[in-house]
Amino acid sequence: MLVHICCSVDSHFFLEKLQHDFPDEKLTGFFYDPNIHPYSEYQLRYLDVKRSCKKLGIPLLEGEYDFEAWMDAVRGLENEPEKGKRCEVCFDKRFDVSAHKALEMGEKKMTTTLLVSPLKSQEQLKRVGDIFYEKHGVEFIAVDYRSGGGTQDQSRVTKEEQLYRQDYCGCIYGLSMQREAQDKLMDEMFSPISGAVLPASIEERLQLYTKRMQLEDEGKEYKILKHKFLNYRQLTCKLFLGKKNSLEAYALAYSTLPRKRAEGKIEFEINGIGYFNREEVRFITLEKFNELTCKTLGSCKTFTSIKELIYKPLSFEEELKIRYEITQNFYDLTPIIVVNAIPKDKVSLYLETKTYEDTKEEIIEV
Repeated sequence: MLVHICCSVDSHFFLEKLQHDFPDEKLTGFFYDPNIHPYSEYQLRYLDVKRSCKKLGIPLLEGEYDFEAWMDAVRGLENEPEKGKRCEVCFDKRFDVSAHKALEMGEKKMTTTLLVSPLKSQEQLKRVGDIFYEKHGVEFIAVDYRSGGGTQDQSRVTKEEQLYRQDYCGCIYGLSMQREAQDKLMDEMFSPISGAVLPASIEERLQLYTKRMQLEDEGKEYKILKHKFLNYRQLTCKLFLGKKNSLEAYALAYSTLPRKRAEGKIEFEINGIGYFNREEVRFITLEKFNELTCKTLGSCKTFTSIKELIYKPLSFEEELKIRYEITQNFYDLTPIIVVNAIPKDKVSLYLETKTYEDTKEEIIEV
């Protein structure tokens, strides 16, 4: 039996049940989910599914990540609600590819872990599967592992196996509607031009779950823990001398400007730090930043230009150490702006950022 797999949270419990209920069937997993966005989230879910299938002794195949073809398939259905027409088209495409894979392999039966997802309609899935059966002769096995306490058992297995628990179905449209309804920042779509790994980002989780697999390969015990913290994302940082003359500038992590714009002048300088007369903004030169980097980090990471700092910055954690060296305050949100030279005339700073409560995972060896 070919089993289409969407994610480990759904598949691990589902595959265990299939192994019990269909002991004579050789199960093969097929991860085909071009709807998952962004690609880093796809990689993370696939990584966890690989680990899950390995533990269960089930071979796993990966389908093509044909995201553009998926986008074409759901065009015009962007605003459909969850379980609406867009989902049905999405099922059609994934069923079609999965069933053709089953035909290619000589399998006569297939099913999908989507059946156990509380976000999906079992009736809708069965209808699509039955239509394909009539056309191609691949039987769709529509098992119900949700009822009779199945959802609670699934949660238990997820916790025991420390699976990656994503908090949205997968596609960009479902994600945007969900975050809008939650009034939450869609930070899954933030990807800095520097390629820096941001706190609680998909990329950070990908690193963590990769490390988890390495620890398991080495036979080491671990726990994945969560804690709440104040997260931060920067959207825009621009500095102007007058109205048109742009100055190169870089804002350190957790630089926050409540009204997104501050206009004023440097009132005074102390120890190479220029103090603005608006919104507690502080300016430091690139030379001063390099000096603080050498002093604080124990190894000199010097930058030759603001552009280099933008495209190849310090890590987020290293920037926080520099911030603390300047402010001596762990809870500081003061805008700290790195420039080539402290401006003497009136300047306008445009800084748009978001700070918000978030949850971060960490891995602890035990």
